[in-house]
Amino acid sequence: FRICEGIAEGLRQLKDEGYLLVVVTNQSGIAKGDYDESFVIKCHEALQEACGGVIDALYFAPGYDLISKSLSRKPGSLMFERAMAKFKIAPEQSWMIGDKERDIIPARKLAIRTIHQTSGKVSEYADHAAEGFTEAVRLILSVK
Repeated sequence: FRICEGIAEGLRQLKDEGYLLVVVTNQSGIAKGDYDESFVIKCHEALQEACGGVIDALYFAPGYDLISKSLSRKPGSLMFERAMAKFKIAPEQSWMIGDKERDIIPARKLAIRTIHQTSGKVSEYADHAAEGFTEAVRLILSVK
């Protein structure tokens, strides 16, 4: 597990601007037997340590369709809906940064603004595109 350059700084910038930070991630490697839930938690803890503990919540879906079905798995919106209910999140004030189209689809379904972090083809579903996380953070902060 490696934290890419600019991630910790970008998360701190967003937190400093008052954003609630929620990680929503598919973790099919659990169902495939590549790693277990404790590995996901350790990665999250390492990210929290690197960014000063600014992340408010982690939601992950351990399933994989060929092995075990999961209603939580993106492109489903259940993990998003859980976070929105728990934290009383207003979708029109929210952003989803994702590197895959399946990240963008549930956010758009819930009227959350989206940024497709990509260096290739941009999802037709995304509101915006960014070359990397630092650019995505700049975009969010420029719109706020």
